Amino acid sequence: MIQLRDKVAGPRQLLREARQIAQLCRERGVCFIVNDRLDLALAADADGVHLGQDDLPPRNARALLGADKILGVSTHSIEQALRAAEQGADYLGIGPVFATATKATGYEPVGCDPIRQLRARVDLPIVAIGGIRLSNVGEVIQSGATGVAVISAIVGADDITATTRAFVTAIQQVEQGR
Repeated sequence: MIQLRDKVAGPRQLLREARQIAQLCRERGVCFIVNDRLDLALAADADGVHLGQDDLPPRNARALLGADKILGVSTHSIEQALRAAEQGADYLGIGPVFATATKATGYEPVGCDPIRQLRARVDLPIVAIGGIRLSNVGEVIQSGATGVAVISAIVGADDITATTRAFVTAIQQVEQGR
């Protein structure tokens, strides 16, 4: 899954980028979502949207998005995650799991325990967010996360393709061991 996350560009530029990325993703069979901006996700015909706690409430987003599009929600506690699930989220982001310099979240790292607790209570996919690296991705997946959101460990790598493949391999190894 590819997520367009740009906190600087204006709406017109974001829409152009979103449409281009959506087309590239469709051609390659890759899911594409837009961060925070339901309006742009709909206008670009993205596969869905990922919302934060300060964005449109999931229940309202689901009503506008429809049942066929993906709704992801970032959460920072079990309570927020359960509320997002009740309001129509298709997957739950939880974090920051570890310290991250990518984004000032205002939240302390939660570690893997909330992932374990949440996994015991919901069947939805759980995506761990924040400070995910090759050195800790195995622990995160082992704790019950379905996937991980990674920015700096991949885009900051000397070889983005090799690093991405290393993440996929590490995740697959844990999944095969379950």
